[in-house]
Amino acid sequence: MNDGLLPGFARSSVEVEGLRVNVRTAGEGPPVLFLHGYPQTHLIWHRVAPLLADGFSVVLADLRGYGDSGKPPSDPLHLTYSKRAMARDQYLLMRRLGFDRFAVVGHDRGARVGHRLALDHPEAVSAFAALDVVPTRYAFEHADAEFASGYYHWFFLTAGHGIPEHLIGLDPGFWVRTRMNARHHGGSAFDPAAVDEYVRCFSDPAAVHASCEDYRAAATVDLEHDREDSGRRLECPVLLLWGEHSFVGRHYDVPDAWSAYASDLRGHALDCDHYVPEEAPEATAASLRAFLTGTAPTA
Repeated sequence: MNDGLLPGFARSSVEVEGLRVNVRTAGEGPPVLFLHGYPQTHLIWHRVAPLLADGFSVVLADLRGYGDSGKPPSDPLHLTYSKRAMARDQYLLMRRLGFDRFAVVGHDRGARVGHRLALDHPEAVSAFAALDVVPTRYAFEHADAEFASGYYHWFFLTAGHGIPEHLIGLDPGFWVRTRMNARHHGGSAFDPAAVDEYVRCFSDPAAVHASCEDYRAAATVDLEHDREDSGRRLECPVLLLWGEHSFVGRHYDVPDAWSAYASDLRGHALDCDHYVPEEAPEATAASLRAFLTGTAPTA
């Protein structure tokens, strides 16, 4: 694991219900949990987290199945990698760290986990920031040819019989690098050391399988859970940040897409593509600081 990208952040492995969660922590102040997307790890926050650690207790975690967190065996119904299960890991992690109420910031898959965390544990989530996503159910219900082309990996990764696992496993470095480079427009270049870490973690066949299960769950059991919660709006304040040049920014009216899912919405586009925390770290950190300062729980 590369420790040079996050100097001053303590690294630990916390066990929750038999699962090992890889986590980094730094700072003091209101607690904030940061969750990464695909195919990254907690290191996607390596440019943002140090800018916020002076005023917040920053927690960076690898989702189950990703990075150096545990990768439990999957099941036929994909429940093991449902967002409900992944959210529970993070809820229990924060409790183990001594935080009963905290903000959640999620990018990509991490935002989907954060959304479920805020739904399942509203008493724990004081605020939620979702970066470059629209809700999963909304995305599927509004899917069209452009979506299928731009988000082809959503369908490829759900294929059965080990097909995506085998094909990605032949050259995981090619998969990670091409996925990321295809969704980058201007802004800061990716740090080669961070990309090397993503490739290292994704070179584990268990990680490739777990990530496929994440997407299989999204297309099945996650949708069931989301439909059960149809009509429920998040109770906490929600910040939406998205890339002006990303598929999300070009294809959706992002606040409108979230309007049926949350009541207290605010947000704006940033001059970047999909990987908001790495491409526009200063703007991301400034937006998050303003939002988190205004929504921090009182002692």
